[in-house]
Amino acid sequence: QVQLVESGGGLVQPGGSLRLSCAASGNILSIYDMGWYRQAPMKQRELVAVITDGGSTNYADSVRGRFTISGDNAKNTVYLQMNSLKPEDTAVYYCHAVITEATITGAYRDDYWGQGTQVTVSS
Repeated sequence: QVQLVESGGGLVQPGGSLRLSCAASGNILSIYDMGWYRQAPMKQRELVAVITDGGSTNYADSVRGRFTISGDNAKNTVYLQMNSLKPEDTAVYYCHAVITEATITGAYRDDYWGQGTQVTVSS
């Protein structure tokens, strides 16, 4: 059973920094990509940043230049370094991954989500 476990959320003042982590565990054969989405109250969930197994990255325009996504393939872990945080970054941040899992009936690729971690930017 593949699981994504996030950590690192919290309360920070505007202009501050936070680092989110997400570790994937289970019978993982391969990870196609890992990334972060966020959902603010009364808004749709949106992509923040994603990194592929080859190291390619993509960012939402609203965070480009302030956030950095990185990965540790050996640990099946992805990180999101968030700098120069703004109140509008306040949201629940969800880790997402596309993973091929090994099961007794074969290998299957699927989407997985973490439980979410709250990030609040406020003075």
